[in-house]
Amino acid sequence: MLRFSLALLVSAGLCAADLKLGEPLTLNGPLEIGKLLAAADDYVGKTVQVKGKITEVCLMAGCWMMLRSDGGDMVRIKVADGEIVFPKEALGREAVAEGKFVRFELSREQAAAAAKHEAEEQGRRFDPLSVKSPQIVYRIQGSGAVVAAP
Repeated sequence: MLRFSLALLVSAGLCAADLKLGEPLTLNGPLEIGKLLAAADDYVGKTVQVKGKITEVCLMAGCWMMLRSDGGDMVRIKVADGEIVFPKEALGREAVAEGKFVRFELSREQAAAAAKHEAEEQGRRFDPLSVKSPQIVYRIQGSGAVVAAP
């Protein structure tokens, strides 16, 4: 009986391990999302690491996730479809993600198309009139992430 209980404890511990996705993280520690966004243009093209709570995940392909800091700042981590799959079950968990920080300048039409696509992925309604102007979008082109165990 003791051996069986010990085996259950060991396997429960193995199931509760952090989930490592993509390439191993290389930087020494995360940059606060608020600091990253406050000086966004200084980080464009550089590898950055951030930490936060996963508030959204692409429900269609798992190709992106949104991280929110304790201060409420948010950044999207995006990968090519199939390169890394961020699991839906990770919602609400803490994660550390790393990748190249990129900037996109979108026309109003491009911004509306991107918002429509995201709404479709998330099963939300979309009003094209809600996008009124061009947008500058920053995100992290993800190379690796670690999602905390539940």
